[in-house]
Amino acid sequence: MVDNPIEISINATPTASVIWLHGLGADGNDFVPVVKMLNLPYVRFILPHAAYKKVTANNGFEMRAWYDVFGFTVGSHEDEAGVHASQAYIESLISKEVARGIPANRIVLAGFSQGGAVALQTALRHKQALAGVMALSTYLPLKASLAKEKSVENMHIPIFMAHGTFDNVISLETNRVSFEVLQAQHYAIQWHEYPMAHSVNQQEIEDIRAFLSTTLH
Repeated sequence: MVDNPIEISINATPTASVIWLHGLGADGNDFVPVVKMLNLPYVRFILPHAAYKKVTANNGFEMRAWYDVFGFTVGSHEDEAGVHASQAYIESLISKEVARGIPANRIVLAGFSQGGAVALQTALRHKQALAGVMALSTYLPLKASLAKEKSVENMHIPIFMAHGTFDNVISLETNRVSFEVLQAQHYAIQWHEYPMAHSVNQQEIEDIRAFLSTTLH
């Protein structure tokens, strides 16, 4: 059973939604301060919580995780079933927003670290055109299946990719491999590097605000 997402909306009648996924071991509260700093009154922010599961790379320790992790490098084995299960859950959150009156092309998927991987996985395969996707300090999962699974509807989706140059959890090199795969598939990517570790900084928040203001204007 997955806990209900946190919802933050300044305006009683938002006209856009951002579904924002936390990283491994965190929960939906992790980006509440950032969302409040963005101060976008027409946006409803949905901050879901991953379920608890045992994570192989962390000695089987149980924590909130969107899928199991076997390693943090480019060639690491991937939990395909887990990624697909989280993708299905995010698809259900998109459907809920559409049912509440927010068109799919007014919905952005966002995520940090493992959450960013699920955001990319879902957005690039979704069968309705979305407004954009933000991939923060993350990588593209299941790269080999993208070419055959990508949706025509989101071939031109705006992608915001950001990474810290001192990230020692998901290396800049790992992120760049993902960037190159997306480039080869002709996606439009806004690439940002920041002098930080596996985190978010003030300049990135300002750049995120600019991206959301443009894609959800």
